[in-house]
Formats: sequence, C-alpha cells, structure tokens
Amino acid sequence: MDKVQKQQVVAELQDSFASATTIVVTHYKGLTVAEITDLRRKMRKLGADFRVTKNSLAKLALKDTKHAKLCELLVGPVAIAYSEDPVAAAKGIVEFANDNDKLIILGGAVGEESVDVNRIRTLSKLPSLDELRAQILRTINTPATRIACILQAPGSQVARVISAHATKGE
Repeated sequence: MDKVQKQQVVAELQDSFASATTIVVTHYKGLTVAEITDLRRKMRKLGADFRVTKNSLAKLALKDTKHAKLCELLVGPVAIAYSEDPVAAAKGIVEFANDNDKLIILGGAVGEESVDVNRIRTLSKLPSLDELRAQILRTINTPATRIACILQAPGSQVARVISAHATKGE
C-alpha cells in the first residue's frame, strides 16, 4: 500500500468515525474469512459496519477525533465496528461474539465517552433506534384507536337497538 492509498484509507476512516455514534473495538484473531464476511453481512443488516484495519492507520484516523482515547485499545489484530445508531454496532458485535468465542470485545466509545465491555453488552440489550420509533408510534396510535372505537360504539349500539325494536314490531 503506497502513501496515497494510506491517506485515502485514513480519510475514509476519519469520515466514518466522525459520523459514528458508537464504535466497538475487537480482536478477531482466529476468525476465518467466511466468518468475517458473515459478520459484515449481519452488521450491514443492522445499519453498522465492521472493518479490519491496520492499527497505525486507525490510530491516525482517531488521533484528532472525539474518540482519540480508543487508540490505546489498538494493539494486535484489531477490527472496528461502528454505526450512527447508538445500539446497532454493539448489538451486532455482542450477538456474534456470543456465538463465536474467537471474537473478543475490547472496548469502545459511545458519543464522546469511552466504554468498557460490560457497557457495550448492556448497550446491546437496548432496542435499536428503529425499534424505539416503532414503540413511540404504537404508544401514540393506541389512544387514538381506542378513542375511535369508543366514539363508534354508541352509534352502533343505538342502531342495534332500533333494529331490534323494528324486528319486534313486525
């Protein structure tokens, strides 16, 4: 990899890290290419990315960002998961790590705060941003649906009573 390519990789990583809300640093030693490909596919479905990078390039990309503290985790064969959704990267990595002992979570960052493995595991149990939006919409729509049913019920009850009297009178 020549100097220009390295600069492009660093620029890409800086853009990715700048827009990321959550970053998770992992050791991937022992994972096969097929397993990493499967993990990447799962992460994309969740709205996150998983990238194996050279530590020196990742350190350069993190150097002047809000996630600069993560540089101390970049030792050995490291891969980084990141997402704009605060939960997606953590959820995908923790689910994969639970099924595969070769992926080791080292730590990460949420917003500007560095977090340890336990906080990442806790974060992974939270609903994603889309799930939260769906819950809010359900909460908002439920009262409206109930009000519509309540308002509709008296009219239909009156119609049934009139219909019953009409059939009795015949």
